[in-house]
Order: sequence, then C-alpha cells, then structure tokens
Amino acid sequence: MAPIPALLQDRFRFFKSLSVDEIEKMLQFCTYHEADCGTSLWEEGDENNRAVFILDGKLGIKKRTEFSNRYIIVGTYGPGSVAGEMCLLSQEPRSVAAEALTAVRVLFISSADFERLIETCPALGLKLLRGLFKVTSRRLSKSYERIAAIF
Repeated sequence: MAPIPALLQDRFRFFKSLSVDEIEKMLQFCTYHEADCGTSLWEEGDENNRAVFILDGKLGIKKRTEFSNRYIIVGTYGPGSVAGEMCLLSQEPRSVAAEALTAVRVLFISSADFERLIETCPALGLKLLRGLFKVTSRRLSKSYERIAAIF
C-alpha cells in the first residue's frame, strides 16, 4: 500500500498541486478510518460536521424518502472523491446519510480541525478550500443538468 500522501496526490485532483510537505501538514488535522461494507459513516440529521476523503472503496450517499425507513441513493463515490464537504462551512445537521458500499479507507476532517488548519496554515487552507469549492461547484452543475434532463 502506498503512503497516504502519495495516495492523495495520485487519486485527488486538487491534491496534485500540493507538495508532500503540505499534504503531511494537512494530515495532522485529519483522522484515518477504515469501515466494513454496510457501515454507516453518518446518518441524516447528525451534527458531526466532518468531510471524508475516500482513499479506497465506495461510499453511498443516501436520502431518506417519505416512506418509513426507505432511502434513495443520491450519489456513489469512490477513491479520489470527497463527501460531506458542505458541513465544513455550515453548522447545519446532515441532510444525507453515508454508508460504506464496500470496505473503505478514508480520511476525516472535522469543521473544527478545518478551521484550525485555516488559522494555522492559511495558504494551505485556502488551497484546500478552493479544491472543495470546485468539487461542490461541479456537483451542483451536474445536478442542474440532471434536473433539466427530466423535463
């Protein structure tokens, strides 16, 4: 298995522009986690406010429907994807749940640790924020396209 800084540079578009030193600095604010298939990483309504960088495996993002205990998968993400990034900028409860669709290896960064990173390393925090903003913007644009295709 490759070291985590190399995995991040290899699999995540916005980590390619960071040096290994910058990535190692960012890792000081993250926690590593492994989960088996079927494990919930967070539930809709949770207030844990952390984003996840997927190193290996697949994560399903699901939204509760109007039917009791029924969900619809609204997104699947694999290695090189980030999920839950909106919570880094918002203190709102989770609007979706996240479940491991396969065994996963991930990095979490909480909103508190993200704020500490920005205060401690502002240039690095700005680079990470730009990367997260680009990811979110692309997803929003694709959502608009899917909605327009329905009509």
